[in-house]
Amino acid sequence: MEIPKKIKIVEMAPRDGLQNENKIVPMQGKAEFINRLTENGFKFIEAGSFVSPRWIPQMADTGEVMRSIRRKNSVIYSVLVPNIRGFKAAVAANAGEISIFGAASETFSKKNINCSIEESLLRFEPVCEAAHQLQIPVRGYVSTVLDCP
Repeated sequence: MEIPKKIKIVEMAPRDGLQNENKIVPMQGKAEFINRLTENGFKFIEAGSFVSPRWIPQMADTGEVMRSIRRKNSVIYSVLVPNIRGFKAAVAANAGEISIFGAASETFSKKNINCSIEESLLRFEPVCEAAHQLQIPVRGYVSTVLDCP
């Protein structure tokens, strides 16, 4: 096995780190957090998600956050999207990459994204097709690979 010459590190804190905070972080605070990550040399930042604010209220202002950050051309600002509606919002927010997510656990999939694993894969198809047409990179990840909370 050959050791890779490069790795890609994606800073997830603006999305994954903040989404579970009980107190809503103001939009300006989120934008400043991302600006500081940018200034400190991160090249890949997952800045938020376009999910239902009913389920994840902390991410309700992702569009505003994306419009407020001080972007650097050398940095990719990605967002997580669960479906084509989220994808359209990501395009409007000028996301440089989109993230899609599934789960290895049927239970987690149903509790986290309200559908089966098979249904989640079907939801990704139009998102990936639309991203391909617009030449927007797609990064996928799988939750609960080793354990299911």
